[in-house]
Amino acid sequence: VQLQASGGGLVQAGASLRLSCAASGRSFNNYLMGWFRQAPGVEREYVAAISWSGSSTYNRDVVKGRFTISRDNAKNRVILQMNSLKPEDTAVYHCAAAPSLTTRRDLYDYWGQGTLVTVSS
Repeated sequence: VQLQASGGGLVQAGASLRLSCAASGRSFNNYLMGWFRQAPGVEREYVAAISWSGSSTYNRDVVKGRFTISRDNAKNRVILQMNSLKPEDTAVYHCAAAPSLTTRRDLYDYWGQGTLVTVSS
């Protein structure tokens, strides 16, 4: 699976961004999809994940109520809608694919290159 993330940018606190991850290659809808982020000097951390069907989603506590993950298997795409952004959300955001439902970074087999989100105060 090849993954390409896009949609990052520079925004002010309180704004919204919509990240998109386009997948190609092996059957996209067989994979659990996740979003991770990595800020400077910090380990890459899990943000959100969605099951292959889209029926189950998981969000990191600090983004609950603000970020929503969704997927469109017909278009081989996973979306991260980010609302009420905060400066601490600043990071490079990566999409990733795993064969089973997990929030563990080491269990994701495929990674996109990342898109930078910068939130100014």
